[in-house]
Amino acid sequence: MVALPCFHLIARAFPDSERILLTNVPVHSKAPAAAAILGESGLIHRHMSYPVGTRKLIDLLKLAWAIRRLGVRTMVYLTPPRGEAAAERDERFFRLCGIKEIIGIPRGKLAQHQFDPVRNRYEAEASRLARCLAPLGDARPNHPASWRLLFTEQEMVSARNVLSPLRGQAFLCVAIASKINTTDWGVENWKALMPLLYREFPKHALVFVGAKEDGGRSDEVAALWAGKTLNLTGDLTPRESAAVMQRADLFLGVDSGPMHLAASVRTPCVAVFSARNPPGIWFPVGEDHEVIYHQTECFGCNLEVCAVEKKKCILSISPREVAEAAVRARDRSLRGTELTRLKAYQRYV
Repeated sequence: MVALPCFHLIARAFPDSERILLTNVPVHSKAPAAAAILGESGLIHRHMSYPVGTRKLIDLLKLAWAIRRLGVRTMVYLTPPRGEAAAERDERFFRLCGIKEIIGIPRGKLAQHQFDPVRNRYEAEASRLARCLAPLGDARPNHPASWRLLFTEQEMVSARNVLSPLRGQAFLCVAIASKINTTDWGVENWKALMPLLYREFPKHALVFVGAKEDGGRSDEVAALWAGKTLNLTGDLTPRESAAVMQRADLFLGVDSGPMHLAASVRTPCVAVFSARNPPGIWFPVGEDHEVIYHQTECFGCNLEVCAVEKKKCILSISPREVAEAAVRARDRSLRGTELTRLKAYQRYV
């Protein structure tokens, strides 16, 4: 998701080339393949996949031979920084595949997220990737058009159809689960949030999205909402979920794929973050969001399971804090809507 502006840039830079995505097969059922995110957008034409952590020589040789047979002239490298050794190893592998031009290998400052002391934030991963691809042009990671998923008509129809039980009622979109333990806020916190949130949004329905495995916990949380609910977990593709989120007034969730999907379609997000990563790197793109991040002394640990500190960063975030953030996001969105209407009126008169 955070590479989406780069995929748009690549499509602009190579409009007449076949664009093939080489991507790993996810090891977690809650992590959709990259090709499922790009779908029929036209940003790529097809994809090749390989298992995560491939180390067997025979498998690597088969992959190298498959790439070499394609006659690839240019490769664009889009991965998080994993150290100089990993970057050099990958470059050697792709040279073995016969690729002459490799763009985006992160070395030196390109492998580091710049720090903004005024905002106390690190550079977003989307912006770091854009710097890596500067030889191709400006990926414009801060421009809304760079995040377009380019939905098909069928995906838009699917979104309308699954929302038909709401009969046009305004709704909030919720994704409570995460594939990583340290970014999971806990079902009890989500359940405690429901009555607080309902007091502020009594006319809204709740729509839950996520993987099929999230369905049971989403039902538990939905039971605490006094209004109408719709549990779509496991019913939609990631792109259909995004088309649903596009119609929501707000998105509430944790640091996860659904959060990035919601941000990409410009739905204001209320995002509950752990401090496993430095602040800013994986925050939702845009300025209309409420990110709740408690910077504990152990921030940036990058742990997937927190056995020592017991997830004190994310579990110190209270349901009331999230409810108050949702109100701020709503009020900001309303002010933005009114300002847009005022500007339109002024242009008219």
